[in-house]
Amino acid sequence: MPAGAQDIDLDELPDGIVVADADGRVTAVNATAAAMLGTTAADLVGVPLREAMSLDDLEGHRWFDCTAPYDGFELRTRLAEQLWHLPDGRELLVTARLLRDRPRGTVRRVVVSLRDARARARDDRERSDLVATVAHELRSPLTGVKGFTATLLSRWDRFSDSQRLLMLQTVDSDADRLGRLVSELLDAARIDSGRMRVRREPLDIAGTVAQVLATASAGGGREITLTSPAGLPTVWADSDRVAQVVTNLVENAQRHGAGRIDLMLSQRDRDGATGVEIRVDDQGSGVPADIRSRVFTRFWHTGTAGGSGLGLYIVRGVVEAHGGEVSIADAPGGGASVRAWLPSNDPEVPPDAGG
Repeated sequence: MPAGAQDIDLDELPDGIVVADADGRVTAVNATAAAMLGTTAADLVGVPLREAMSLDDLEGHRWFDCTAPYDGFELRTRLAEQLWHLPDGRELLVTARLLRDRPRGTVRRVVVSLRDARARARDDRERSDLVATVAHELRSPLTGVKGFTATLLSRWDRFSDSQRLLMLQTVDSDADRLGRLVSELLDAARIDSGRMRVRREPLDIAGTVAQVLATASAGGGREITLTSPAGLPTVWADSDRVAQVVTNLVENAQRHGAGRIDLMLSQRDRDGATGVEIRVDDQGSGVPADIRSRVFTRFWHTGTAGGSGLGLYIVRGVVEAHGGEVSIADAPGGGASVRAWLPSNDPEVPPDAGG
């Protein structure tokens, strides 16, 4: 053993481990592997590996017979990870290392690694769901763009100038929708990978919110009230990202709520830190308490409202990138109240060098 090396307790390893000697008998098993195989480590030690690894594929072929760890190609040192089934139907991902006494020599030890396949299957399903959702969201505006452009190209002379203008405006709107969706997907990917970056600068948050509402009020057709007291603390934040947060919160309220939308700014201190809370209340049906934890996840939808399902996910990512918090509660009028708190994030003032 190299100097300074220590024996490793197999029970400390996250994967299930089964070790067999040159005679094909189990010499060591950790607790994780024993639990996966439905027995105890004491019952497996000394048992032939063929019997201990009671796994097969969907056609009834046994793991030991198919992989032939002690026979087969003499240069093998590793068995590729494959999916195998326990007698009760549970699935395990199994791989193995074959330790030989010399190159092309006989196998003197087999070390088998076992992993529960449920986590891998869940990840695969989530990826498939992600692809399907993205494809669905992209297909709708693409269908509109393709339909109108194909119609114009094939029947240009049959339409009046006003009809052509209307179709081109629709194509332009669908192209903007595609652009927004792509931007949201890129932001979601940055949040997932931890690469969301914010450029902090002193921000007049009331002014930023007012600018966003000027556009939102004109395009949403809903009354939006703004309550912004004087003397709010200066927040060091990324102005573009804060505008994105406010835009997404207002659009979410327009999409899921009804009646007037109330937006309120207020100073809030949390855990000794000064900050500003952005609160958006709608007069819709609200969000049940048992599903509020899912509101800020990717592609969350409720009811028949449209949208990409990324708005509140991006809100949470941006707010947390600033060191803030986001939550949802009941609004006084019975709808949803979404609240994003941003700390002041005052930069550290360097000590006076001449003091």
